[in-house]
Amino acid sequence: MSNRSYVQLKARLLDEASVAALAETFKVLGDTTRVRILDALARAEVPVCDLAQLLGLSQSAVSHQLRLLRSMRLVKSRRDGRHIYYVADDHHIVGLFEQGLEHVQERRS
Repeated sequence: MSNRSYVQLKARLLDEASVAALAETFKVLGDTTRVRILDALARAEVPVCDLAQLLGLSQSAVSHQLRLLRSMRLVKSRRDGRHIYYVADDHHIVGLFEQGLEHVQERRS
């Protein structure tokens, strides 16, 4: 690699804070339970009780995972009376999820 192309490439690389944040996001997505939760929340807004029943998990287990997903800004919540509803945070998260799914489905075919 020439010195010029090395300098140009180095200038475009991610900064350390971005590298750490992106790695942490992928680490959070590396859990099957959280992937199942995100799959449901990318499709619809769902209250915790229904999400637990849908996935065959306790509400406590789902709430624990949702706290982590919310702290990483992958999901957002809103309260309506006694229920808290969750949904994927924005179209970027849904797109990231869909691209990852497309990638693994391509590899299987």
